[in-house]
Amino acid sequence: MGLINYIFNSDGRRSLKKLDKMASRVESLEQKYAVMSDAQLRSQTNLLKDRLKAGETLDDILYDAFAVVREAAWRVLKLKHYHVQIIGGICLHQGRIAEMKTGEGKTLVATLPAYLNALAGKGVHIVTVNDYLAKRDAEWMGTVHKFLGLTVGVVVPGMDDAQKQVAYNCDIT
Repeated sequence: MGLINYIFNSDGRRSLKKLDKMASRVESLEQKYAVMSDAQLRSQTNLLKDRLKAGETLDDILYDAFAVVREAAWRVLKLKHYHVQIIGGICLHQGRIAEMKTGEGKTLVATLPAYLNALAGKGVHIVTVNDYLAKRDAEWMGTVHKFLGLTVGVVVPGMDDAQKQVAYNCDIT
């Protein structure tokens, strides 16, 4: 009963409304980035990094960063994050748990907070217990991050220490 009350209490509704507004704000930036050339879109990575160096926080640049990744994913993969996937990305960035069923796009969702947090230059790790998925996703979703100028690595069994060190030094591992 406690969980049901939590989900349906006013705090839960307020939180969902806030996440919904945040996702809508990301979507509202679609045209800003859709009209940019590939080079202009790629240049957003350095502009966002500069904003961080100037004192803005990851939360300050979240909307633009997510909109940039959304546009890059469309250009590179022909996949565009749905509203609910943007909400999932915001939740992950905030350190919340976002449960999604098979086929709902967890892999695409992860590109949003991974890109945002990689802009801080501290390295981002995406973890899965499935080695096949780790390799597949690093290659597949890595194309989006590479398009935007970030480095992507993967660590799987059988790699020697030198290979692992190279992967761990990437922006996203």
